[in-house]
Amino acid sequence: MTLSSAMHDVLIVGAGPAGLTAAIYLSRFHLSVAVIDAGDSRAALIPRTRNHPGYPGGVRGTELLQRMRLQASEFGVQIHSGVVERLERDGEAFVGSLVDGQVRARSVLLATGVVNNRPRMRDDLHHEALERGLIRYCPICDGYEVTDRRVGVIGTQTHGYKEAVFLRMYSRDVTLVAPNAGHALGIGERRHLGELGVVLVDGPCDPLELAEASILVSTPSGLLTFDTIYPALGSVIRSELAISLGAEATEDGCLVIDPHQRTTVAGLYAAGDVAKGLDQISHAMGEAAVAATAIRNDLATRRDLAR
Repeated sequence: MTLSSAMHDVLIVGAGPAGLTAAIYLSRFHLSVAVIDAGDSRAALIPRTRNHPGYPGGVRGTELLQRMRLQASEFGVQIHSGVVERLERDGEAFVGSLVDGQVRARSVLLATGVVNNRPRMRDDLHHEALERGLIRYCPICDGYEVTDRRVGVIGTQTHGYKEAVFLRMYSRDVTLVAPNAGHALGIGERRHLGELGVVLVDGPCDPLELAEASILVSTPSGLLTFDTIYPALGSVIRSELAISLGAEATEDGCLVIDPHQRTTVAGLYAAGDVAKGLDQISHAMGEAAVAATAIRNDLATRRDLAR
């Protein structure tokens, strides 16, 4: 796809489950849509999701995205590979700037997602660990798969505490390992973890290593062996394009939206993990459907959309 100087109805930034769902809806509303994809959707990292409806046996993240791209293409959607480095207003329109050009649109949907903070380990080992299920990032998605296994959570403070408590429903063998030095937990949190039988281990963690059927965590108290590690190290919210336009965000960077996925900037919408929500594929798709419908209706109040 070559970027066009023509005015589009909608610019979608991001081609993960939210962005592609919105593209399908919007193109079927007979709106002109430009989709810009940086090529790093978190969904592509999922070896196999087993809680996405309609896929008995599960589906790889890459396959799901490929199927959604194919479906979008049936309605004329084209996807441009690139990164929107800057988003600006030009009157009532928006201008997205890329290395190889600009794209203009009457409205923008941000479906840029988040980036997980990774534990210390080599990139190739991290990729292998994901493929083998030795590292997992979403207990809601795949906690079922670690039922009665040896589970390690790398994290501390409230985030690490909550993840360890959540995973305890699946396994009696849960260990919370501090990523750096000692744990930063409240007295009540320590007491509750103790009541649940969650083991606390101080860090720092050396770079993680893989064994034949397990993942290894080296700590000052010794080498720990787990069937699966869940990093609870937070994430980076990709909301900077909206914030640069003055959009309101939460303390952690998630965009504040109304019930129709509108941000606090007129004409700017958000769906998926970049907005405050459940961080689930199905939820992101639902938000995208809501956003696409709101975009269509809002555009209709600005101009005649009758064919």
